[in-house]
Amino acid sequence: MAAAERRAFAHKINRTVAAEVRKQVSRERSGSPHSSRRSSTSLGVPLTEVVEPLDFEDVLLSRPPDAEPGPLRDLAEFPVDDLELLLQPRESRTTEPGIPEDGKLDAQVRAAVEMYTEDWIIAHRRYQHLSAAYSPITTETQRERQKGLTRQIFEQDVSGDERSGPEDSDDPRHSSGSPDDTPRSSGASGIFDLRNLAADSLLPSLLERTAPEDGDRRNEALRRQHRPRALLALYPAPDEDDAVERCSRPEPPREHFGQRILVKCLSLKFEIEIEPIFGILALYDVREKKKISENFYFDLNSDSMKGLLRAHGTHPAISTLARSAIFSVTYPSPDIFLVIKLEKVLQQGDISECCEPYMVMKEVDTAKNKEKLEKLRLAAEQFCTRLGRYRMPFAWTAVHLANIVSSAGQPDRDSSDSEGERRPAWTDRRRRGPQDRTGSGDDTCSFSGFRPATLTVTNFFKQEAERLSDEDLFKFLADMRRPSSLLRRLRPVTAQLKIDISPAPENPHFCLSPELLHVKPYPDPRGRPTKEILEFPAREVYAPHTSYRNLLYVYPHCLNFSSRQGSVRNLTVRVQYMAGEDPSQALPVIFGKSSCSEFTREAFTPVVYHNKSPEFYEEFKLRLPACVTENHHLLFTFYHVSCQPRPGTALETPVGFTWIPLLQHGRLRTGPFCLPVSVDQLPPSYSVLTPDVALPGMRWVDGHKGVFSVELTAVSSVHPQDPHLDKFFTLVHVLEEGAFPFRLKDTVLSEGTVEQELRASLAALRLASPEPLVAFSHHVLDKLVRLVVRPPIIGGQIVNLGRGAFEAMAHVVSLVHRSLEAAQDSRGHCPLLAAYVYYAFRLPGTEPTFPSGSPPVAVQPATLARGPGRPASLYLARSKSISSSNPDLAVAPGSVDDEVSRILASKGIDRSHSWVNSAYAPGGSKAVLRRAPPYCGADPRQLLHEELALQWVVSSSAVREAVLQHAWFFFQLMVKSMALHLLLGQRLDTPRKLRFPGRFLDDIMALVSSVGLEVITRVYKDAELAERLNASLAFFLSDLLSLVDRGFVFNLVRIHYKQVATRLQSAPNPTLLLTLRMDFTRILCSHEHYVTLNLPCCPLSPPASPSPSVSSTTSQSSTFSSQAPDPKVTSMFELSGPFRQQHFLAGLLLTELALALEPEAEGASLLHKKAISAVHSLLCGHDADPRYAEATVKARVAELYLPLLSLARDTLPRLHDFAGFPLRLPPLRRVQPDLTGVCAVGPEECGASPPAALGCRPCPPSAGSSLGLALPLPGCL
Repeated sequence: MAAAERRAFAHKINRTVAAEVRKQVSRERSGSPHSSRRSSTSLGVPLTEVVEPLDFEDVLLSRPPDAEPGPLRDLAEFPVDDLELLLQPRESRTTEPGIPEDGKLDAQVRAAVEMYTEDWIIAHRRYQHLSAAYSPITTETQRERQKGLTRQIFEQDVSGDERSGPEDSDDPRHSSGSPDDTPRSSGASGIFDLRNLAADSLLPSLLERTAPEDGDRRNEALRRQHRPRALLALYPAPDEDDAVERCSRPEPPREHFGQRILVKCLSLKFEIEIEPIFGILALYDVREKKKISENFYFDLNSDSMKGLLRAHGTHPAISTLARSAIFSVTYPSPDIFLVIKLEKVLQQGDISECCEPYMVMKEVDTAKNKEKLEKLRLAAEQFCTRLGRYRMPFAWTAVHLANIVSSAGQPDRDSSDSEGERRPAWTDRRRRGPQDRTGSGDDTCSFSGFRPATLTVTNFFKQEAERLSDEDLFKFLADMRRPSSLLRRLRPVTAQLKIDISPAPENPHFCLSPELLHVKPYPDPRGRPTKEILEFPAREVYAPHTSYRNLLYVYPHCLNFSSRQGSVRNLTVRVQYMAGEDPSQALPVIFGKSSCSEFTREAFTPVVYHNKSPEFYEEFKLRLPACVTENHHLLFTFYHVSCQPRPGTALETPVGFTWIPLLQHGRLRTGPFCLPVSVDQLPPSYSVLTPDVALPGMRWVDGHKGVFSVELTAVSSVHPQDPHLDKFFTLVHVLEEGAFPFRLKDTVLSEGTVEQELRASLAALRLASPEPLVAFSHHVLDKLVRLVVRPPIIGGQIVNLGRGAFEAMAHVVSLVHRSLEAAQDSRGHCPLLAAYVYYAFRLPGTEPTFPSGSPPVAVQPATLARGPGRPASLYLARSKSISSSNPDLAVAPGSVDDEVSRILASKGIDRSHSWVNSAYAPGGSKAVLRRAPPYCGADPRQLLHEELALQWVVSSSAVREAVLQHAWFFFQLMVKSMALHLLLGQRLDTPRKLRFPGRFLDDIMALVSSVGLEVITRVYKDAELAERLNASLAFFLSDLLSLVDRGFVFNLVRIHYKQVATRLQSAPNPTLLLTLRMDFTRILCSHEHYVTLNLPCCPLSPPASPSPSVSSTTSQSSTFSSQAPDPKVTSMFELSGPFRQQHFLAGLLLTELALALEPEAEGASLLHKKAISAVHSLLCGHDADPRYAEATVKARVAELYLPLLSLARDTLPRLHDFAGFPLRLPPLRRVQPDLTGVCAVGPEECGASPPAALGCRPCPPSAGSSLGLALPLPGCL
């Protein structure tokens, strides 16, 4: 056949290169020395050395994005809306805000209200969701992308039964005596009867003579039909075990809830109905010996019974008519009981006498006992009329919740419901974390997912006057679990209480919060509500406060009036919250119980008849005022109640007084108290003292001894109730308001002594209790940030507390991490702290302003970013700026950062020297200069990210160790501070080299070097910490790429690489360091603008081919042929110095792959897997990225991976074991760049995806392969 008539595919056979490959394989098998890429000089710079990257910003200045045609313009630079400010409305569970009304609020309350009402402020990267870190390619996503693809069915895939009819099933010709008799070829199952095979369609144009170009075009068109858009969607997903870049956005802070139980009180019926009975529900944990919920009061009396109390009641508030409650249990336990207590109106007689009619009379004997019943009703009516405001203990019982849940969860065989319908309810148990465990042994218990159960409680135990305390109750509950319970031998009070217990729905309707606020959704305010009952967790719960809550619980325990003279037997205690000493100053802050007003000014304990030393089980719930002052106190008045009316005898007689001042040295007083009781009326100005002070001329019960035991418990998101936190907040608020002199405990603070106290308070934060510290962690961190950003001014001096605040922040972060160790994610991040940085952290005094002046709408978050178009003067300003990376130097007009200049002028430290100057370290000669010069009216405001970097660099060893343990937090805090600085200061249009001052960049460089050195030195001592530090540093540099000079960041990467390379020369186990470096590189390459960061639109690209036709006979040379190639073309297909300089990140990644595939590479199997997985993940990400949908864009992206071709060529002998089968290699196809820069790879050209432009196809691993590769390597071999 003449040369002109040869088919096009014959021109693509490069026999020379195929022979070279065979020679290379032969040399490998014969043990010939292999020229390693590590020391190759043909590439300019050895692969073991990192090249110096190009100055990214200068390259962009010389080639602005407008110079690129069409869709390539978006690849040249980051989008103008890349960084934006989002104001996300804070989610509120209630329809009302629940914050105190605007009035005279002190600094502490005002700060709390602001914190709980401010919207979340988010520095958002608009395209971050497109990165592999946030949109990973997983098995699920691959399966979703493969939907709709045409299933390929081949002849050998069809079984013989499908091709042959049933009449041929007995034909011996269809069977084979041995498997070896069947040829291993297509259609082998029917080889003995070809007549049964379906005929193929005819090819009418098979013998027609056509031009080779026409055949090529027709074949190309056929290949493009039904071609999937994303080629790599056909491959298995990347290995998720190596996805170190994987991360997710934290959940917004929300109010903590445990497993929630809904209890509905349906009915209460006794054998006789003569008087109203009132109920109380609460949860008790016997193992922890603790009451774990507040009380829920319910009233199931009929209207006729309620009418008996008409003289003492007002119109009941609808919130007091609730008959259902939602209990929360954080730590479910088989030892939790639902305790039900019953009370009745006070009457003459002890508890046993009052219970006797209910224990003796039966409903069936109503006619026989008619006269007795009428007499009892008449007496009850009289007592209700006279003593209706007082209660007395009546009866109690308990429900073992574990038994109810387990029995309700068991399938009922006789029920018509199917077993399969019940089973999913139990699967909800796995949704909770380790807090669901009981905490001891292997017992587990869950109060979620069980079937609702309706109980009828029939047996109640009468209350015993001498055993009313919680300690006695726990003994009774423990006895109830024994088979031979003593309680079962007692004669019960017969009643029928029906309650319904079920898991609480996700969003119940008509629900009230513990503050009686309407919880969404609340369709109709007239509906009977369900109350949320506040939980008192059995153990510590580490969760931050997210809403305003300020509640106080008062628990009277016992009273001893045995030595009190006079008639003091029917004792009750009246509780009042007093704003002053006048009786009219009692505040209506006491929550009502059932069928009464919502709030009252006074409340009474139940009366134990004829008992001078009564015990109490009462719980008073109070709503603390927003501002508690020194005059606020609880007043306890003790009364003797006369149950029998007598002439000249008052109903109630005061027999004692005592009080508790609620504030002491600015702190809320809580805890147990044993108070003396005064017999006389309290004198004026008593509230400024405590009862422990024996006032002259006053008589006291039992000689001024403590006779009244009471306990105060606060559940407050305003008052920390920790001495160290209280002192810190008090000092900070005093400095903010400048209220000097100020009394702190027994010390009077002046401007001269407050600085010393504040520094001591900062150092003492590490001693705070973990639970309140975590609860107020947002407050503490905000105050510490404020001390750094806005140093206080004391006596005309700016007091720089940056170092102390930084050290305190390090210790606070460590304590929070330690407390929430079980909740950390796979990277060791604490979700609470991550949520604080992402949502809550803001720069003090920098409220976002919007051009229109209108607040953001709640539906669509408002953004504060650059305008829709890039200013025309931007590149002009850049081009006029001097070519220097030092932003402190003078630049052309339009590029001066005014704030940078101002900060440089007001800095209190000489930063003209390098960071390595030890004089700036703690204890150095210049450390004293941390104190700023005298305040002269200049703005003392600092920049948080600058101070954090500086303090980190110069920190002492102990503080640096604490910071390194949780470096991710400080890195993320710096990044958000930098982003807010740019967004709120309208600096996004400032050239990147001028955004931040040079001294800050010096600190960043010092910090990166220091942390990188820690990674290298700790990898053999503490591998886990080294891994966390390595990932944190990589994410920090990745974040900096969106904020600062990208060339500066690339140089930081190069510094880190050089540190690792130096250490590798003497490392005992280089695999560990190489693994960390591979993870470091993979995280960097997961940036959402990875392609743009590799400068794909710069002139380093192959020249245009003179003939783009794939059948051209003039393009006989190939990049891989033995003829002299074009150096520019060769540099695109090799990991050359120019390639690695321009495509810096891609060069790092492919270099890691090349080094991992070297024959003498250390830890080959692990490094192979990680390197190939990284490349595979990136290719899959490009394939699925909608930004790279255009063919020209795909071609530019594909050029970043052209060195894979030569890499695959050189590595092919190690990818397959050629000893097991004859060597048959397909020849290399010629790679011809066309005029548009699209890399057309032979007749298999694919424009569907970037990998397809490389001609990628799966390379099947053989049985003897040394690498189990699932990565689609370039199929040009």
